[in-house]
Amino acid sequence: MIDFLSVTWNVDPIIFKIGPLTLRWYSLLFVAGFPLGYWFFIKFYKREGVDTKLLEPLLYALLIGTIVGARLGHCLFYEPSYYLTKAHWVEIFMPWRGGLASHGGAIGVMLAVWWYVHRYGKKNGFDILWLFDRLVIAVAFAGCFIRLGNLFNSEIYGDVTDLPWGFIFVRRGETLPKHPTQIYEALSYLILGIFLALMYQKKLDKLYRGWFFGMFFLVCFGMRFLIEFIKEPQVGFEENMTINMGQSLSIPFILAGIALLVYAYTKKIPARRIEPEKTNYRPLSKEQRLAQQQQQQHKKSKK
Repeated sequence: MIDFLSVTWNVDPIIFKIGPLTLRWYSLLFVAGFPLGYWFFIKFYKREGVDTKLLEPLLYALLIGTIVGARLGHCLFYEPSYYLTKAHWVEIFMPWRGGLASHGGAIGVMLAVWWYVHRYGKKNGFDILWLFDRLVIAVAFAGCFIRLGNLFNSEIYGDVTDLPWGFIFVRRGETLPKHPTQIYEALSYLILGIFLALMYQKKLDKLYRGWFFGMFFLVCFGMRFLIEFIKEPQVGFEENMTINMGQSLSIPFILAGIALLVYAYTKKIPARRIEPEKTNYRPLSKEQRLAQQQQQQHKKSKK
């Protein structure tokens, strides 16, 4: 319900429930980022001549890295005193109970990408920066979906506001309008994703490797840092902090973004994939190896 001064938000976070099966808006929006990212990468790989068969292991690696990293990030960064106890440690393996941190998800994704590039990159002509430059375009849109999921959960919102778009989160027992910081972040990620996608489409041959990655870190976590100023504390210990945990974790990513942009304009490696050098060498088949061995034995017997 909307009045002249606020939006009364009382949306059920559950889409439907059949017995033990429950489908939530947050889960649906979280997962929606993966098929969208897959679609983006089909376009990237086809445009730059990478075998699309390599997308399947990338999808699995990112899925595992995102979920595991986001869950561990929440448990270790925000509530270690709860989860690292004998009574509650098993709940670390229950992400459906709530608690995923974007910073932990970012670390998990980086580890997944490192493994993927180490496994497939060199022989297919791409390195870790090339992959991250494309991955962050998809991640920006996925981040938008996730923040909308937070909105449906009535969580991670801001302080009291008198702005006409303030939300009263009824399911959290709120009676005063609060900043819908989920929407602020979702919009910032959406705009960033559109900007990066357009730059890839129109300016790829004029940009350098690491530019997309650096710009994503700088803008995404820069906006996250600013928006955190109007967020309510997510955990109790943040109330006495000058900057909260989200801001503290954002600073290294902002600095990394600046460093990546400096690297891009210093090294000036083309952003587009460089085709690996072709060679005329082809590995021998089993039959060819056997024939070669027989020829060598025949020559020895003549001697």
